Amino acid sequence: MKSLYRLSQSLLCCVALFLPLTAVQARIEGLPDDLERIWKSTGLPDSALSLVVQDVDGNVLISHNPTVPRNPASVMKMVSTWAALSTLGPEHTWRTSLMAQQGGVIDAQGSLQGPLYIKAGGDPFLTIPDLWNLLRELRMRGVKNLSDVVIDRSIFGTISTDPYAFDGAGDRPYNASPDAMVVGLGASRIVLQPDADTKQWLAFVDPPLPGVRVEGNVEWANGSCPGSPAINTRVGQTAGNVVISLSGRAAGSCGEFSVYRLSHSQPEFFEAVFRMLWKELGGTLSRDVKAGSIPGSAKTVVWHDSRPLLEQIRMINKQSNNLMATMLLLSAGENLQGRGATTASAERAVEQVLNRQGVNTQGWRIDNGSGLSREARLTAQGLAQMLQQAWRSNYMPEFISSLAIAGVDGTVGRRFRDSDAAGRAHLKTGTLRDARALAGYVVDSQGKRYVMVSLVNDPRSDVVRPFDDALVKWLAAR
Repeated sequence: MKSLYRLSQSLLCCVALFLPLTAVQARIEGLPDDLERIWKSTGLPDSALSLVVQDVDGNVLISHNPTVPRNPASVMKMVSTWAALSTLGPEHTWRTSLMAQQGGVIDAQGSLQGPLYIKAGGDPFLTIPDLWNLLRELRMRGVKNLSDVVIDRSIFGTISTDPYAFDGAGDRPYNASPDAMVVGLGASRIVLQPDADTKQWLAFVDPPLPGVRVEGNVEWANGSCPGSPAINTRVGQTAGNVVISLSGRAAGSCGEFSVYRLSHSQPEFFEAVFRMLWKELGGTLSRDVKAGSIPGSAKTVVWHDSRPLLEQIRMINKQSNNLMATMLLLSAGENLQGRGATTASAERAVEQVLNRQGVNTQGWRIDNGSGLSREARLTAQGLAQMLQQAWRSNYMPEFISSLAIAGVDGTVGRRFRDSDAAGRAHLKTGTLRDARALAGYVVDSQGKRYVMVSLVNDPRSDVVRPFDDALVKWLAAR
């Protein structure tokens, strides 16, 4: 019995020794030793990482958990921008039209007979100056007095979202709801100017919409500017007015700066801006701005064509704009399936397009197309396939040029500046609570290009950045 006991104890000891030994020896296949050590230093479990590195011809260098669906955060914007580019083309534009019965009948006083109809085109980046120019064109045609203004948003279906639903920060522009008639991204700019004589911060709102005011106080600080000032804001309603309350502290040496906040819903903001601009142009509006449909007898009076898609995807990917990414997804869906697109119908249509391109979307959830989602999912393998397809396409230069350049601009403008990777990697970053992602293209020292996708989902995912940076630098130095 004693010999059996000693034997069983020996076996248990061997097992105990063997388990940690295999854990130490376990490694991500294909990962160089230096990168392996950096990965291990993060303390993240191997199961948290999906990683694919391959050349643009499809030869795989590293593949780890490639088919595990993970939240990609803003890397999802690569999917929306590629889907739009490959279906709409780089020169696609969005048209916003002002229409009227019989093309516009105007009396001697400059009054337009019947409503002014606005045909919303879903332009992701219609600016306030764009709208001002459009209304100026209308004034130049003799229109001064309007009765009703009817906005037709039927290009999209029901797409409005609650800005507070994602993280409770409903006044932040990244939470803006999509809408077929967006102007100025739906955001107000709060400008803070330093008054060195009184050591006070003076604030005003742009655009200066009626019924919107700023209150509160930003404390003045002396000394050198430590960086972008962190200002607290709270948007509320008081007696029918919008009140933006400010607090915080900023060094006077920082100079003038701005913060952007959502002060209205998209329809409310557009109406307020429309009324303000029309009044500034000397026009009158006697009744309402409301939603509705355009009758068949209405004809276009003036119109505005947007910036081409090529320019818009650069803003989306380099600056990681959520609202524009969702609008782009909806536009792709509308182009593929017709008017009335929703994020759900656009998601289905885009997945079908990607499948036809040879991209395996099993396990994917595109959701709103921006990555601002807890439900969004991609696989590293599927995304690498999409990036490879983009490389082989006629629109390869346009797509790659939309991505942030390492050490140069966009969300990686401050990363890789003093390394071989500077200027030689086009990347998209993704950051959410419990999710970090980095994907794109890297050119090595011999001019060979690689596709890389790194997706990490873990409560400590933020610690992966040194590994991701080392991976890009390793590829660039090959």
